Amino acid sequence: MNKAALVDEVAKRTEGSKMQVSATVDAVFEVIRNALVAGERVVIAGFGSFRVRDRAARTINNPRTGEPMQIPAKKVISFKPGKFLRL
Repeated sequence: MNKAALVDEVAKRTEGSKMQVSATVDAVFEVIRNALVAGERVVIAGFGSFRVRDRAARTINNPRTGEPMQIPAKKVISFKPGKFLRL
């Protein structure tokens, strides 16, 4: 499912306009993003939680040449599903 399909489905279920639903979905994503950028953890009860984790630098081998390459450290988003999403 992509964003357009999500907006269509929510608009159908809530009987709202696609423009209003699209603006709401954009606002939700923006709030989650801003919280993660600020270093906060985002928990949506039953759905799951998002947090920012640090990934350490590491050395890998280039698959084509076999030469070692250095991958720098970076921050990544981690998602842990809640009970509602567990299959």
